[in-house]
Amino acid sequence: MKVVVFDTNVLLDLFIFNDFRALHLKQALIEGKIDALATPATLEEFADVIARPLFSLDQAQQEQIFLQWQGLARVLDDKDLMKSLWACQDPDDQVFLDLAFTAKPCTLISKDNEVLRFANKAVLEQILITADYTAITL
Repeated sequence: MKVVVFDTNVLLDLFIFNDFRALHLKQALIEGKIDALATPATLEEFADVIARPLFSLDQAQQEQIFLQWQGLARVLDDKDLMKSLWACQDPDDQVFLDLAFTAKPCTLISKDNEVLRFANKAVLEQILITADYTAITL
């Protein structure tokens, strides 16, 4: 089973925008075909982001979306993460690199340029960092 880390922007495509490019990933998640990882910190960030007025989600919608993602993800404890070899300027992004580094070999799907800039280095550690939603073969 493929181990995958989704950053928050990708989760928005999966659970808020229902982006057609990501529908196969959401279906694979639901069917248990990929092992998607999260941590309490990434869950907290996701909850914070979907609560923003920009998304116009009421409390019940936020809770339903959050619980769906939480139920599909395998949650690792933040304190058990290994520190990745790369440092992001944004601590909210660093946790995704650390999670992928801990879970290697794995794929980190991100839309964040700060994360994507480590792709060439990460491949040497058996981590595929990509913005390509089709990078995972199911």
